Parts: sequence; C-alpha cells; structure tokens
Amino acid sequence: MRSVVRIFFRLIRLLLTPVMLLGESLLTPRGMRRTPEAQAQVDGQTRSLTLYQFRTCPFCIRVRLTMKRLALDISTKDTLNDHEAREQLHRGGGEIKVPCLCIHEPDGGTRWMYESKDIVAYLDRRFGGTVAAH
Repeated sequence: MRSVVRIFFRLIRLLLTPVMLLGESLLTPRGMRRTPEAQAQVDGQTRSLTLYQFRTCPFCIRVRLTMKRLALDISTKDTLNDHEAREQLHRGGGEIKVPCLCIHEPDGGTRWMYESKDIVAYLDRRFGGTVAAH
C-alpha cells in the first residue's frame, strides 16, 4: 500500500511540474529598477545569501518570484537533485525542509530561515525600500 501511495504522488508531481514551471515563468514580475550604484550595492549584499530549494516547490516558487520582483541575485541550491546541498542544509539548518534561506551575518554567524512567508518578509524588509531609478 505504501508503494502505491508513493507512486501516486510521484505521478502527480510529474504531471504538475510543467504546469508549475510554466506558471512561474508567466507570473514572473518585472524586477525592481535601481540606479546602477544601488543595484551594485544590493548585489554585494546578496552574496551573503543562499536559497536552498526544490525547483517545483510552490513555496520556493513564491520566494523566487519575490527575488525576481526585488531584482535580487541570490544563489540557489536545488536540494532535490544535489546531494551535497541537501547535506549542507541538514547540517546547517538542522532540517531538510525548503525553502530555506541561509544568511551569513556580518559578525560571522549564520542564520537559517525556513518558511516562505518569513523569507519573503525578510527580503522585502531588507531590499524592498531601495530607491528605484527613473
């Protein structure tokens, strides 16, 4: 019975994957416009961030859409297909759960933030107030 359920959910995932990825591409917002200097400053700040994610996770898609809306160049690691990234997530954050934003703090500490709504709120607070270029 357990294998039947597993096969059922894999089939559902297989069928929904193209739909979810198409939806993401259609819903991609136009990125926030900043002056080149402001964008360079933001790009420098995003080097301390890494998003651990699955490509078709709806909560991960939500975070990636926010990244695009805010024009953030945050590196991503696919923990579904990259075993090393999955282990990093488990060792660092303590859970294999996505999305997870790894934040390297200026003081040398590392914070692991789970929950898409918390990540979106953090990104909006930190990067959403940047003055746009005209």
